[in-house]
Amino acid sequence: QGKFTLLRDSRTDGSFLVHHFLSFYLRAGCKVCFVALLQSFSHYSIVAQKLGVSLAAAKERGQLVFLEGLKCCLDVLFGEEEQPEQPSPLQFLSSCELRALFDFVRLSLAPGERDSWRGPVLLVDDLSVLLSLGVAPVAVLDFMHYCRMSVCCQLQGNVVVLVHSNEDSEDEENNLVVNSLCHHSDLILWAEGLATGFCKDVHGQIKIIKRLSLQLAEEQDLVQTYHYKIQDRNVTFFAPGLSAAVL
Repeated sequence: QGKFTLLRDSRTDGSFLVHHFLSFYLRAGCKVCFVALLQSFSHYSIVAQKLGVSLAAAKERGQLVFLEGLKCCLDVLFGEEEQPEQPSPLQFLSSCELRALFDFVRLSLAPGERDSWRGPVLLVDDLSVLLSLGVAPVAVLDFMHYCRMSVCCQLQGNVVVLVHSNEDSEDEENNLVVNSLCHHSDLILWAEGLATGFCKDVHGQIKIIKRLSLQLAEEQDLVQTYHYKIQDRNVTFFAPGLSAAVL
């Protein structure tokens, strides 16, 4: 509890990690606020069903609070005028500030009198979309800082965020956000595409970086590297050089 996990991908799609954490926390009985900026609810629901979780049922019982960013963006840009007492979480599209989005997260995970969930969880897929929508990097980092203070520190919950990155990219704003989040995260799961190109038996490699230096200044971060293959209902991990293509 109280941990900030950063999901990072380069030259590959790390969304399989988002699906894993979403189904994992729902099965664990946690209250989940899912800020989905990349895909529709039906997309996540179909994948979750393959993993044995019903997102529709989780929403009905109040365990899952789902913000469908694609639909919300259309409502803000082309919909009717919003009510003053109920501002849209994505009103930054017109006002360029993320306070409404943070208020949505805070109110969604606020403990209720009848709540019996094990702990609050904020899941964001993916944070890089905010930059593409015109939000300044400082505003994105401020938003994440407030979310970490509210969810991780005050509520003793967990925050899991996906960001896209490319070390060769000239997108300075995205690089600034990614590097800053790496410094503040407790755990980094970094999915990378293979430098050698496509392989049907190895879809990529993942670095698991445990930030020991956050708690113990003299300790070095623990880094583990595995290769992985994405299958229909799960993901297989194995040490480099032990894939079916090699053995």
